Amino acid sequence: MRHHLRPRRTVIAAVCLATAAALGLTACGTEKKGGSADKGGAAAAKEPFAGLSGGEIAEKALEATSGASSLRVKGEVTDEASGLLRMDLALDTKGTCAGTMGTAEEGSIELIIPGGTAYMKYDEKFLRAQSKGEPAADVQAAVDMMANRWVRTKVTNADAKEVAGFCDLDSLLGEFKDTGSAARRGGTTTVDGTPAIKLTERDGKDTYTIYVATKGKPYLLKVDKTGGGKPESLAFTDYDKPVKATAPTGDVLDLDKLAG
Repeated sequence: MRHHLRPRRTVIAAVCLATAAALGLTACGTEKKGGSADKGGAAAAKEPFAGLSGGEIAEKALEATSGASSLRVKGEVTDEASGLLRMDLALDTKGTCAGTMGTAEEGSIELIIPGGTAYMKYDEKFLRAQSKGEPAADVQAAVDMMANRWVRTKVTNADAKEVAGFCDLDSLLGEFKDTGSAARRGGTTTVDGTPAIKLTERDGKDTYTIYVATKGKPYLLKVDKTGGGKPESLAFTDYDKPVKATAPTGDVLDLDKLAG
């Protein structure tokens, strides 16, 4: 049997693509871009982003977010091939990354990338989903050897390349640049204790609600999607904080040595 696992698009690359689509959502609105805020004078001065339209606020949020050195993204998005994708990942512009991602149907993977080596832990469902079509004995051998056990390999290895690519925050935040927005501004609220303004934008049957911080830098805090399919939500936190990516110790299987 082969002694390594090469994740298929359905759990790894699909997460990247679905997340990128969600992050770039402000470019897909169908409403006309609104003008400046209605209220003027003293009342407008007290408002967050006084005098700015929803689209202009969204653009400020995208600019601030694309300049972050690190962040954490957590939530659920839908991919046509895999269903509801769940993720909780902290990553930075140096390629450091730690967290989990996966689906209810195809299992999950935990990963830590502190540098040039990727550490991954697959659950049994993930291993079986990735091994469909292979001889039953080979599938069981892979499960026995790797399920719920840390494995490691170089980030340049095929087993980790897609994961490592996603953990490059520069690439992820590239989706934020050079976009236009048709968002409409709404009321103020809080997201996990952070003051925020709520923006809404429509794309066909889907409605996106965008929450932008009104205190400090105008970071994107949360995106919710309702309408055409299952509700989706992504939260963005821990901006510019160091990513905790400590390499696991103990029983760690070295896939590079195993492959010879």
